[in-house]
Amino acid sequence: MKMLYLSRQDVIAARMTMAEVIERVEQAFRDKGEGRVEMPPKPGIHPAEDSFLNAMLAWIPTLKSAGLKWVAGYPANPAKNLPQISGLLILNDPGTGLPISVMDCTWITAVRTGAASAVAARYLADPGSESIGIFGCGVQGRSNLEAIKVVLPALATARCYDIERGRAEVYAEEMSNKLGMEVQPVDTPEQVAHGMDIVVSCAPILRTPQNTFQAGWIKPGAFVSAVDYDTYWAPQAMAEMDKFVTDDAAQYTHYKVDLGYFADNPPLYADLGEIVAGKKPARESPQERIMAMNQGVAIEDMAVAPRIYELARSKGLGTWLEL
Repeated sequence: MKMLYLSRQDVIAARMTMAEVIERVEQAFRDKGEGRVEMPPKPGIHPAEDSFLNAMLAWIPTLKSAGLKWVAGYPANPAKNLPQISGLLILNDPGTGLPISVMDCTWITAVRTGAASAVAARYLADPGSESIGIFGCGVQGRSNLEAIKVVLPALATARCYDIERGRAEVYAEEMSNKLGMEVQPVDTPEQVAHGMDIVVSCAPILRTPQNTFQAGWIKPGAFVSAVDYDTYWAPQAMAEMDKFVTDDAAQYTHYKVDLGYFADNPPLYADLGEIVAGKKPARESPQERIMAMNQGVAIEDMAVAPRIYELARSKGLGTWLEL
């Protein structure tokens, strides 16, 4: 009747690698595509403008993982020296239902989001892709570039853009050193997209779309990961996509029908799980423009959490608490 509490530093100290995160997230999507997971659409509340508090729960039998993530996203927090994303993850024993661990979810949310983009890129991008543009030089800009580089090792050059030029310059130096790539800060969103094999938009999600990325900016054959939903994509730019994919069709429908998001998005081609499981074709032509709009779903978190728990126990991390 005890559970292991893992702080943010404990989770980081478990030292789960990005390659392992990607492997487990990919397995979760394969299971989803084959109908072997349970994951209802996430409910949420919105106490402040452009903020959210979401409850995300999933059961992945093959990974013996069941639990809930309670996560907050507040874009105004960095101005208060607070993290934009925060929350807790509860991991349960699937046999008894008892909670076995409560852990900070900030690191997990960061890396599993990048891993989901990497899984999509593995199936939907040109495997020989050499260039990538990153729009938004925050936590997700870092995790997405690191993760996609794992599955597309030919990536050699990157352009990065942020509304704050100084952040882009710091990002460029940091990621160049970390990944051994040439990372160049640029002055406009068009420069970060034009001619790139991969484009990732990962700025804060806003309720009102900004229409930053315009038609004609994405070249034929490119892959786009829209981590920030359709916030920065003009409908005309999205209409140029030959395939439009999301990580969970049920969640997407809930946002579109019940919450009024995605009014001008193109028709949905597939759920990422269907592609990973081989139920629908992935890239079929070197000229296809393909966008994956990953909303962030609970199977990604629950794929990672049990491994964090195992590593933490093996390293003696965390604090045991009585229930």
